[in-house]
Amino acid sequence: MAPVYDIAIVGAGMAGASLAAALGPHARVLVLEAEDTPGYHATGRSAAFWSETYGGPDIQPLTTASGPFLEAGGHLAPLGSIHIGRAEDEAAIDAFLAEFAGSDVVLDRVDPSAFVPGLRAEWKLGVQEASCAYIDVAALHAESIATARRTGVDFVSDAAFSGATRVRGVWTIDTRAGAFRARVIVDAAGAWADAVAVRAGVRPLGLQAYRRTMVQLRTDPGAPDGLPHIADIAGRFYFKPEPGGRLWLSPHDETPTAPCDAAPEEIDIAIAVDRFERVVDWRVAAIERRWAGLRTFAPDRLPIYGFDPDTPAFFWCAGQGGFGIQTAPAAALLAASLLLGIAPDPAVAAIDPARYSPHRF
Repeated sequence: MAPVYDIAIVGAGMAGASLAAALGPHARVLVLEAEDTPGYHATGRSAAFWSETYGGPDIQPLTTASGPFLEAGGHLAPLGSIHIGRAEDEAAIDAFLAEFAGSDVVLDRVDPSAFVPGLRAEWKLGVQEASCAYIDVAALHAESIATARRTGVDFVSDAAFSGATRVRGVWTIDTRAGAFRARVIVDAAGAWADAVAVRAGVRPLGLQAYRRTMVQLRTDPGAPDGLPHIADIAGRFYFKPEPGGRLWLSPHDETPTAPCDAAPEEIDIAIAVDRFERVVDWRVAAIERRWAGLRTFAPDRLPIYGFDPDTPAFFWCAGQGGFGIQTAPAAALLAASLLLGIAPDPAVAAIDPARYSPHRF
């Protein structure tokens, strides 16, 4: 008979891998990944920046608490961010500053033209978020998996979840790679989290996946040295520099979609380029790469960490939207404390897990 794990995590993306690394020293853990390669869908298609304001003030504590862990691991590099707007965006700028006025995030009004050569004249408003940084997503994900393996966590790939039943306190989990047993199931399946729940006989929570488009541009002139991440305060685009004078650009789209292997649509690429050309006077010389990823949200757009209110031993780790990478270290510590029933790590002790509980639904 198959061994009984303490915890089986469904999904080896950033959420599942970082949680496995946090749990490994304390429990016998199994991670089941549907794909051949962990992190194929959302984790591997991240925009790869760390911003304390991204996701809003309810996400900021998780992002800020993750910062020291990411820095200590060498996963952050200086970038900075300028949130820009036109005259009609004054109220949005004021609201943005007010949202974070009581937080630890340092925001300063600036003239955006001092940071963006060729910025068109109407973009007069700017807020600097100096703490914004590049994040090495691939290295962070790989480190999480390696840390988990060193503590004895087992990983099984090509193990798509097909169902689970619980008898006498033990789940029997059916997958493409065979059957496994565990006392607790953690649903860290990203866009497929509701589908996993349904297959385990658990009420879905209304998670919705959205497609997000990214393109890599070569521009004339090329992106200047020291260019920060640039974000429209109205949420219509963002872009950031990459090595070789390239840019990564997104139209900040959120197109509802079923869980899938997301691919970019030509209309969204065209929209992204059009919006970019309305911001700076640079010429788009080439679109060198294009891709899309999934961002999955709960109905209230907050992540979900905690035991299901109706089904014993089923734990949600889902709904991380576009901020799952930058919050992963703190979220893993918070979720691990809930799973193990222990006091939270001091780094996250001030964060109230109730705001992320599935009981709110």
